[in-house]
Amino acid sequence: MEKPVPATNIVVRGLLSPAFPVVIFLVFLGLAAALYFGLVQQGTRQIEANLANEARAMANNLEREFIIHAEAIQRMAQRLEVSPDTTEASWRKDARHYLEDFGVYQAIEWIDRDFIIRWLEPFTGNEDVIGFNVAFSEERLQALETARDSGEFDISGVIDLRQGGKGLVIYAPVGTGDENNGFIAGVFRMETLARQLLTVRVKESFSIDILSKGEMSYQLNDSGTASTGFSHSEPVQLPTLDWSFILHPTSEWVQSQRSTWPEVTLASLILMGLLTSLTTLLAQLILKRNQALLKTRRELDREIDQRKTIQQDLARLESTDTLTGLANRRFFMEDLAHTLNIADRQMRQVALVMLDLDRFQMLNDSLGHQFGDELLIKVSERLNRLSNERILVAYSGGDEFMLCQQQVEDIDDIIHLLGQVKQCFDEPFEVQGEAHGVTATMGVAVYPQSGLDADTLLRNADVALYRAKEQGRNTYQFYTEGMQDREVMRLELDKDLSQALAHNEFVLHYQPQLDLDNAEIKSVEALIRWQHPRRGLLPPVDFIPLAEESGRITDIGRWVVMAACQQLANWQGTACEHLRIAVNLSGRELDDEQLVDHIREALKAENVPADRLEVELTEEIFIQNIERNLTQLSRLHQLGVHLAIDDFGVGYSSLGYLRDFPVDLLKIDRSFITEVTERHDDAVITRAVINLAHNLGIQVVAEGVETEEQLAFLKNHRCNLAQGYLISRPIPAAELERAMAQGLLLTRTTVDSEL
Repeated sequence: MEKPVPATNIVVRGLLSPAFPVVIFLVFLGLAAALYFGLVQQGTRQIEANLANEARAMANNLEREFIIHAEAIQRMAQRLEVSPDTTEASWRKDARHYLEDFGVYQAIEWIDRDFIIRWLEPFTGNEDVIGFNVAFSEERLQALETARDSGEFDISGVIDLRQGGKGLVIYAPVGTGDENNGFIAGVFRMETLARQLLTVRVKESFSIDILSKGEMSYQLNDSGTASTGFSHSEPVQLPTLDWSFILHPTSEWVQSQRSTWPEVTLASLILMGLLTSLTTLLAQLILKRNQALLKTRRELDREIDQRKTIQQDLARLESTDTLTGLANRRFFMEDLAHTLNIADRQMRQVALVMLDLDRFQMLNDSLGHQFGDELLIKVSERLNRLSNERILVAYSGGDEFMLCQQQVEDIDDIIHLLGQVKQCFDEPFEVQGEAHGVTATMGVAVYPQSGLDADTLLRNADVALYRAKEQGRNTYQFYTEGMQDREVMRLELDKDLSQALAHNEFVLHYQPQLDLDNAEIKSVEALIRWQHPRRGLLPPVDFIPLAEESGRITDIGRWVVMAACQQLANWQGTACEHLRIAVNLSGRELDDEQLVDHIREALKAENVPADRLEVELTEEIFIQNIERNLTQLSRLHQLGVHLAIDDFGVGYSSLGYLRDFPVDLLKIDRSFITEVTERHDDAVITRAVINLAHNLGIQVVAEGVETEEQLAFLKNHRCNLAQGYLISRPIPAAELERAMAQGLLLTRTTVDSEL
């Protein structure tokens, strides 16, 4: 039995048939003809409506003018009725006024009771009319008698005038019935009526047939070529007359009313039909060609399927990281490049996420590489759950992972992915039998806004990751315009940093610490500044993070210690010889095995007592590696150097290290001092820290003191030292020496907010 042909195949064959473009053209042609005739009919109806409006306007004008003239003649008759002894001269004078005012009358007449014209104005040109009987026919006689008896005016209709030509006469009776004293008549020619009724535009566009009782009475403006297809009949409402007129437009007027849209529509649709037919024919040729290519492609696909299977197995081994089981960096970059090519053709967005584990290096160094490897495996397992046909997760190396999200529709898709990544770190990781909370920082670059190729996208995602780390960990940052410029600036600054020590570009500024027991300055904190040759004086926030990343912080720290010792030596025999200088150490410097030896050598080289040097470390650095740090700090204590904890109370609750470490001073962080006189909580914490330190035999320094109220609070609660802009901003050594010698620092009461 023959297998039935599927319906889809029948449809495809029909679409590829040579007759299909012809059918399309015929459909467009039929549609064009229908629209053309429809628009023509619509235009015809519009012309007829416009013609009717013109006729109605003319009729209204004619009616209004007749009533005005009739009432004017009637008023003249009423005046004659009131003054029957009016002389002919007075009457003629009145008539001339009417002729001048209205300008349309051929003549104004007084007719006696016997219907004989007696008086006439103007007389010249109308001499033959005097003595004419206006009741020249039975019909006219009857109409005039009716007007005399009723007192209403009479209109003659179109008649042959005695003066010659066609015209109209309006008769207004002077009195009624037996008291009638004849008629006042207004005569005007039909030519005058045409001038009164027709404007220049009407004369150029229309001719008018006036009908009296349905019969042609007179034709106005019979010049011009009238259109045979259009006319309109309109009745005229006039007393005593049964009038109507037929309006005939000229061919030019009809043509001006017609629109060009029917012809434009017809031509446009025919052109569209032709183009569509040609496009369809071209598409048919392309589809047929594609069918042939697809057939060849299927044959080739069958031949290489086996090779692909083998190649995929080999590629899997080459593209997978052996530790995490995720895609490695090389495979990820190749896949990213392929994804970007597809995205370019499909005009889609692609998101690249760079992920860095926070504080992984610290955990890896302190707990061992085995711990680090196990943690990476645990993290990889959670991140791999996000993998699907649109998301690829890869391990970049170290503590970095990469994610690629294909077919991004809008920013919400990326935000959703970032939320899923953060959820992977919500629960602690069980490593070597212990739970460890780990967070991640992410940088995001989006194609095509953040880069048009894989390398650029990766570089910009790394820039965004760096910016996210600057803003604080456990967050994310999108790459934005200008980040690359800032990164270039950072790299230039990093390059200059390598030459700063060699060119002796660093300087120390000193911020005094006020002893609240005796109001004396006994110690200062040394704060580094970089006198950049092009950018001017840079604060530490602009270059210390770079120095820590590059490892140069150790060399800079050694310079600071040496410079502080040299300054202590220079102050011998001056007003500043009793001062102790505090220097800050970073975590990297504390890890340096040579740290204590270098400090000892610097003190010895400058012949400075060890108790005049103070070392400050943040509370965070203290507890990062307690066992190692205890050894280093104990050696410094044995050397005689004072030891201070900076930023105390800003995130760590364990106080055991205060008992175990040889601490001399606690520095309360400025965040507690800023509102210590306004916020009850800050006041309670500050008092508690002071009491705790004193009970352990440790002195207390309050940072960020900027008001007299803050200073009074600290003094009342037995804080030992105060440091802040109220006492002094960080100033160069020479300025400090001058201020100490002149006693300026002891009377300072204003806040200077300069950095």
